[in-house]
Amino acid sequence: MGKKAKEPEKPSTAWQGTYGDMITLMLCFFVMLYDPSETDAVQMAAMMAALNNNTTGGGNSLSPGALASLGNTISALPSIEKGRAMGPTMKKATSTFAPDIKSNKITITSDERGVVITLTGDAFFEQGSADLNIDDTRETLLRIAQFFADDELKGRRWRIEGHTDNMPVQALFDEETGQRIGFPSNWELSAARAANVLHYLSDFGVDEQQFSIAGYADTRPKFSNDTAEGRAYNRRVDIIILDEGHF
Repeated sequence: MGKKAKEPEKPSTAWQGTYGDMITLMLCFFVMLYDPSETDAVQMAAMMAALNNNTTGGGNSLSPGALASLGNTISALPSIEKGRAMGPTMKKATSTFAPDIKSNKITITSDERGVVITLTGDAFFEQGSADLNIDDTRETLLRIAQFFADDELKGRRWRIEGHTDNMPVQALFDEETGQRIGFPSNWELSAARAANVLHYLSDFGVDEQQFSIAGYADTRPKFSNDTAEGRAYNRRVDIIILDEGHF
């Protein structure tokens, strides 16, 4: 009888340990390279909105063409192209206004309109007044004017929006004539605050032709007006670097 054929040896799996170590080292390497501060916040918001609104089982397209065919309204998803355009602007604004953000004079956010620079109302105005506390806010306003003069923002347009809480404006009367002075309602107060911010920025060198102003009174609160803290946040002036779709 012939010799029985020798069974082949099973392949070695020792390489899997080396391969696993290499993959782990590569993962650690890329995690170390990742910097959360460099994340494009606007683009990330667009991606999250697409995922959160996916109710049909298919992915939502973020391309301008698809949005145009669906009707590009204010509530529509922002496009990836918008994220690429506005993301660097938001990063630059966050860096430029770091001292003002730290002192709670300014907050930087973004929404479907563009990048929003919010001036805290109580830091810039006395209650019921449209006169700027220029001694306390001059440096902040100068930074805003210099920011808008940057070459990267050439060709863009900005809107200044005044907002109030829902408390009625206190009625003031002239002692001699008995006539009411001041603002008859929050509509006039919010519009006057937006206009005064623009006037000071113009004095510091911005081009008024690139701006528009609006007063919304208490019709667009960010927080509930039922608490003092909520009303304080609602008393604000928003300076918006408009996305091209909102010029």
